[in-house]
Amino acid sequence: MRCGILTVSDRCSSGETEDKSGENLEKLLRSSDLKPTEIVRRCVPDEKTTIQDALRHFADDLKLNLVLTTGGTGFSPRDVTPEATRPLLDKECPGLVIAMLSQSLHVTPLAMLSRAAAGIRKSTLIINFPGSTKASHECFTFVIPALPHAIELLSDLPVIHHHHPVQHHHTCSHPNRHSSHHAASQHYHHHNLHEGRRKHSRQAAKTDEFQVASRPRHSLYPLIPVPEAISVILTNTFPLPTTTLTNLQDALGYVLSEDLFSCDPFPPFRASVKDGYAVIASDGAGERQVIAPVTAGEQSDIVVTSGTVARITTGAAVPQGADSVVQVEDTELIESSDDGRVEVKVKIHSQPSTGQDIRPVGFDISAGEKILSRGDKLGPSELGLLATVGITEVKVYGKPIVAVLSTGNELVTPGMSLSGSQIYDSNKTTLLSCLKQKGFPAIDLGISSDTRGDLVERMRNAMSLADVIVTSGGVSMGEKDLLKTVLQEELSAHIHFGRVFMKPGKPTTFATVEVEGKRKLIFSLPGNPVSANVTFCLFVLPALHKMSGYSNPHFTTIKAKLDFDCLLDPRPEYHRAVLEYSPDNTLPTATSTGSQCSSRMLSMRNANALLVFPPKTSAITRLARGAIVDAMVIGDI
Repeated sequence: MRCGILTVSDRCSSGETEDKSGENLEKLLRSSDLKPTEIVRRCVPDEKTTIQDALRHFADDLKLNLVLTTGGTGFSPRDVTPEATRPLLDKECPGLVIAMLSQSLHVTPLAMLSRAAAGIRKSTLIINFPGSTKASHECFTFVIPALPHAIELLSDLPVIHHHHPVQHHHTCSHPNRHSSHHAASQHYHHHNLHEGRRKHSRQAAKTDEFQVASRPRHSLYPLIPVPEAISVILTNTFPLPTTTLTNLQDALGYVLSEDLFSCDPFPPFRASVKDGYAVIASDGAGERQVIAPVTAGEQSDIVVTSGTVARITTGAAVPQGADSVVQVEDTELIESSDDGRVEVKVKIHSQPSTGQDIRPVGFDISAGEKILSRGDKLGPSELGLLATVGITEVKVYGKPIVAVLSTGNELVTPGMSLSGSQIYDSNKTTLLSCLKQKGFPAIDLGISSDTRGDLVERMRNAMSLADVIVTSGGVSMGEKDLLKTVLQEELSAHIHFGRVFMKPGKPTTFATVEVEGKRKLIFSLPGNPVSANVTFCLFVLPALHKMSGYSNPHFTTIKAKLDFDCLLDPRPEYHRAVLEYSPDNTLPTATSTGSQCSSRMLSMRNANALLVFPPKTSAITRLARGAIVDAMVIGDI
């Protein structure tokens, strides 16, 4: 039994909100009598063609038995899930829709606004559910009694016990009806045959890594586009639990998990903006008696009266009676004490205005004002702002711990002697350095040999230590590429995708596994150094950002002008380049880093952008110098 959950939501697909409805449906499916062996989840925006592409992929390519959609069934202009679903159906199933509608009306009269569709495409049953977690949960419970039997019929499997209670309820007397004894016998036979198939599946022998000649010659995993891969990753990624930090400096780089407000106004008193003299504006220009100095940090009981001024420094509290500050540059010393230590009289040259160069109480920050929002990343300025209003304790999202593992018999730790066809492992150094630069705690898992036992041991160790595991190598079609097999057969991981339509990085694999109630993310990146680097930026970092609470987990993408001609590849390409701004151009100029071979790490040197090139078509085979392309910023410009 293989099931799919398609969440239709603009906000979820962009990573703005969590897919709680899809997550809940997955839990319901796993705990149901369907007992799915695989659940594939996708999240797409409210776009008709995108929804249809996902449904076709589920039904035609993956050949799933059941697909549940959630979202897009209401009256909003963006709600188009039923309109996307119905044209794809070979047969509609109005009974399922009626069951959901009739029972939902007992819950709320608003159920009559639902426009769900349900039906069959080839051998896949597709059902639309509402978008809210509560409504989709209820609709699932309304239709689940009929689903096992429906899916068995569609899958051409022997009918198990679910069939007979339904059939008996609707069957009247018939001269050719089987006897109850025969029906019971048939029930027993079908049930045991079905169970026998299940047992055979469960007890099937594990892949023999030494049977090289019988290995698959073609990948079992469909190619999926990069946007879909990112959507799958973010749909299966959730912010980590929050923690409280009591030292502001320890909070650098973390993301707030709550809004923060100022308790008091800032400044808490009328503050001088300039070094000069606190005056009464109505006195105008002319000579004034200096009564006393007022400096920042001092509490003074001085009162300025007509004809007098008080010398004042920047940030000091404006004394009572004064309603303006005149900067020292607009004054002239007329008289001082004999020793020059005390000013006695000054002349004001300019006509002051009321409130001039004074920050009123709460001018910068008012009492109760929101100063930072949930999802804000705490940098030096944000921490300084918190210190300004006296906040020293903050609630933040945790940071994921990332374990990094290189795989390959040919790899040797840099600094050790090489022999035969060995090479130095560069991927681990690159990935660990990137994690350190981005502020994520990392664990070095070393280098695994291309054996099932070593891979299993290191991966299990990683799953016990880290939230995210990043491996490189072992995911392509070679006889020593065992990682996907180990993930499925030894670690019970669910592989969400195993190939991506892109260059470089085609074999990139994403999987999840539950360990003691916690979901672990596994990114198995290609072994070629550039491929590992590019796919780390495209797929791993956005997931780490979302786990850390970022409101926008994606890299910044800008437009750039090519400084070179380029032939397009049949796959979308992520071309390494250096972006530079010049005074004469509003757009940065993109210069290629040279040969883009996926093994050539020199192509990453000084690269601060990945240029997104479209795939070659019959109409477009090249991009000329001066063309405008998307550039994903991965470094300082």
